[in-house]
Order: sequence, then C-alpha cells, then structure tokens
Amino acid sequence: MAAANHPLRSLIFLLLLPLSLTTTTIYHFGSGQQYRALAQTVGLPPLRAIHLGSLGSSFLMGFSAWLVWAEGGLRGPSDALPLYIAQVSLSLVFHPLVLRIGAAYLGLVFCLLYFGTTVGCYERFRRANLVAGGLVTLCLAWVAFLTYVNFKLVLI
Repeated sequence: MAAANHPLRSLIFLLLLPLSLTTTTIYHFGSGQQYRALAQTVGLPPLRAIHLGSLGSSFLMGFSAWLVWAEGGLRGPSDALPLYIAQVSLSLVFHPLVLRIGAAYLGLVFCLLYFGTTVGCYERFRRANLVAGGLVTLCLAWVAFLTYVNFKLVLI
C-alpha cells in the first residue's frame, strides 16, 4: 500500500509545486497597470489570458516532469532535473519583470533564456518519455507566444 501511494505523492508534489509558485507570482506581480493600458490600445492579449496560459504551461511542465520521473529520468546523472528547475524558475520571472515593472528589453532576454531551457527540457524529456516530450511541445508554443508578446512590447 505504501508503494502505491509513492507515485501519487510525487505526482501531487510535481503538479502543486510549480502551480503554487506560478499562482503566487501571478497574485503578487501579475496585475501591471501599464500593461493593462497598453493591451487595450495596441491589441495585446488580456492579462487573464496570460495568467491562464502560464498556469496551463506550469501544469503541463509539472505533469511532464512527473512522467519523466516515473521513468527514472530525473534521477541519476541526467541533466533533466537542473534544466527543469531552471525552466520553472525562468517561467516565474516574466510576470514581475514584464507585467509589473515593464522592463520589456530585459524581459526579452529572459524569454529567450526561458525558451532555451524549455527546448532543453523537451529534448531530455522526449528521450525519457514521448508523451512528456509532446506535452513540453505545448509549453514551447506558450513560451514562443510570450516571447512574441514581449517583442511587441519592445517595439512600442
């Protein structure tokens, strides 16, 4: 019975940790008044859409990490775990840096780093579990969209 609970506990941990970090970041830093004003005039996506997309991406990365963990890919000499930690950390930077502070140029650098670590996660996760790699592909699309939004902010 204890062995059957272990995968469930790890699933809950790997889902709730990034989701709770993302939710906390959105709650504290996700409502930038500058972005709201720009979004209405320039045609940027509303904050609600960015928040929901970030939560969805967080959920998918957490689930992908669990799939890889279940295959043994996050343990041992693989660099999947450091890449995953870097990816989650960089995902938390967008809201305070771009939406709250308005540092679009610096945000673009972080978006490119975020995209690079997500590509690294995709490559490592795909080797361990094809489904996890497919889920990370959706996260790559989300990061590309955030990079586009940030690039649009730089051009304004």
